[in-house]
Amino acid sequence: MNPGNYRVRRATVDDLGTLKPLWESMRFSVAALEKRLTEFQVAEGADGKVVGGIGFEITKQHGRIHSEAYSDFSAADTVRPMIWSRLQNLCMNHGIFRLWTQEQSPFWSTNGLQSADEAAMQKLPESWKTISGPWLTLKLKDEEAIASLDREFALFMESEKARSAEALGQARMLKTIVTVIAFILVLGVFAAAAWVWVKKRTGSG
Repeated sequence: MNPGNYRVRRATVDDLGTLKPLWESMRFSVAALEKRLTEFQVAEGADGKVVGGIGFEITKQHGRIHSEAYSDFSAADTVRPMIWSRLQNLCMNHGIFRLWTQEQSPFWSTNGLQSADEAAMQKLPESWKTISGPWLTLKLKDEEAIASLDREFALFMESEKARSAEALGQARMLKTIVTVIAFILVLGVFAAAAWVWVKKRTGSG
């Protein structure tokens, strides 16, 4: 099939009439997915009819691909690369570190998602650990390196904050000293003026 015959977009409320039967056919929880409609991306044909959809849940810096369903699975091979491209853009826009899925289509493993080992499973978000079944995962960014950079940046900002506070304290002290000196000079001027005035009065007397 020609990819030009399809386009992928975010699901809207108007798509529920088409998505619900698809979810039912896949034995998904329709009530649960209906509440999460905003997570779904749908593919529609040139006639505007939705031929399939997939969910993409974001938790912190992790993305979960879920609940893939099609009205015509013969279109899946054409549509999946388009959906994958859109998901990659979403990952970039949201700064996703790692992708997860329990979808079993070979397409996902072909595109880099591999069985999650014990070390990878330690990174699975808590809210997803209650979902039974095997996981595939794909690291998009080095989480440890980014966390290290974040810590270093936080330390740098604290150091700069302390340095700024110290400079501000020194500026305030200098301002106080200048104010005191100015006050003393003003008193000196008044004292000198008073002394001159007294001398004149004494001389004239």
